[in-house]
Amino acid sequence: MISASLVKELREVTGAGMLDCKKALEATNGSIDEAINWLREKGISKAAKKADRIAAEGLAATLIDGNNAVIIEVNSETDFVAKNEEFKELVNTILKAIVNNDVKTNEDVLQLNVNGETIEEIIVNKTAKIGEKLSFRRFAKLTKKDNQVFGSYLHMGGKIAVLVVLSNTNEEVAKDIAMHAAAMRPSVIRRADLAKEVVDKEREILKEQAMNEGKPAEIAEKMVEGRLLKFYQESCLEEQSFVKDDSINVLNYVKNNGGTIDNMVRFEVGEGMEKREDDFASEVAKQIGA
Repeated sequence: MISASLVKELREVTGAGMLDCKKALEATNGSIDEAINWLREKGISKAAKKADRIAAEGLAATLIDGNNAVIIEVNSETDFVAKNEEFKELVNTILKAIVNNDVKTNEDVLQLNVNGETIEEIIVNKTAKIGEKLSFRRFAKLTKKDNQVFGSYLHMGGKIAVLVVLSNTNEEVAKDIAMHAAAMRPSVIRRADLAKEVVDKEREILKEQAMNEGKPAEIAEKMVEGRLLKFYQESCLEEQSFVKDDSINVLNYVKNNGGTIDNMVRFEVGEGMEKREDDFASEVAKQIGA
């Protein structure tokens, strides 16, 4: 029997109706990932993978210092604490510690010493003081050459942070690209960066969609290639229509300003993390008779 909490989870991920979610889970023996694909194949949902779910609270932030730049995510249990000055101070402390040291892993960061305390100890102490679990989740440290520029952008007060590196152009263009990436959620810079298995899976789903629309196999194949172009335009930064001028794509905007895009890191707070349970599960149970 499919539980109400599973239906709730699938509904949150896909936005599909509860009964459709229940059917999808029944058809896939309760597998969330397979149910997401089932809904997409039926044309009911265009949801992204489970890893795109937005859940935990906290802040994403950036710091640029000369030829080094850092982007991090630090989590809290509630949005209220994420807006707390003490929490913001913690985020800034971690940013400065990373930008000034050679670190490769989260463990390296947690062992950094700041005024006689490790980052790990500082987090533990802040947790005790604020009364809510705080955690350092992830970071990326980028370096640039003299012909490169950094661009950074924070969206929704630090719910989304983006850091980019461009060559042979200016900081204004780099900031434009960071702002665009914050808004449009590209997963990679260009097609070559997409894993083959990701493209193959998308092609498989799109073919199933076309077949379910009653199209013959040979027509379905042609439709898939057209729809795959749309997938590339949604996933690849360079192929997206530029937010400030949709008559050109991002690649051409950067090219027109003499540059190329070398790197992009985009953190959205809580992506891929589980949401806390609430009373919605009981509401779902009533409506589906579970």
